[in-house]
Amino acid sequence: MIATVSRDAAVLVTAAGLVVATAALARTRRSPLALALTLLLDFFTAAALLRLAAAPSWAALGAAALTIAIRQLASRGLAAARGARHR
Repeated sequence: MIATVSRDAAVLVTAAGLVVATAALARTRRSPLALALTLLLDFFTAAALLRLAAAPSWAALGAAALTIAIRQLASRGLAAARGARHR
């Protein structure tokens, strides 16, 4: 029961992330891609953690760890690009 609810919540969070990132991309004028990507990766991280809670397995753990690693790399890349632009 809890596994099904967590899986369904993960799907909803993923869909919400796509909608929010698309809206941010469409409505933001200053660095829209960076903001949209950051929002999308935050939602994907939340969905991965919900999936991990639903069915704790090595595959779910690996997917969550990979999602978090990609989010960290993207955040650092965006911060470095932002810093290079301001110089």
